[in-house]
Formats: sequence, structure tokens, C-alpha cells
Amino acid sequence: MMKNEGTIDRVLRVILGIALIGAYFLYPDLPYRWVLWIGIVPLVTGLVGWCPLYSVLGIRTCKAKTS
Repeated sequence: MMKNEGTIDRVLRVILGIALIGAYFLYPDLPYRWVLWIGIVPLVTGLVGWCPLYSVLGIRTCKAKTS
């Protein structure tokens, strides 16, 4: 698994993931609040630095290493 996410992409994913999971706990009266658990996906992909969808589509937001 090569990293395919750049720094800015990773930071935004972690922030989005934390915000969605945090909203689950902050707003207990929201209908369908269980949907906010989808925040686990951007949180994990941001922490790991690899997105499976990016791999399928051939997208890379990180700089390529030159040797």
C-alpha cells in the first residue's frame, strides 16, 4: 500500500472525520444520527494516508518520489 494522499488532503479528512463523529455525540436529537458514523472512513483514510477509491481511480494527491 503506497500512500496516495497528500498532507492537505489527509488533514482535511481527519478534521472531517472528527467533526462527523463529534456531531454524533453533540446532537443526540438528530434524526438518522447513526449516519454520522460514516466519519470513521475519512478519519481512518486520513490517518493511514491511503484511500482505496483513489487507488481504483488512479488519483494521487501526494508528491511522487523521485529517485
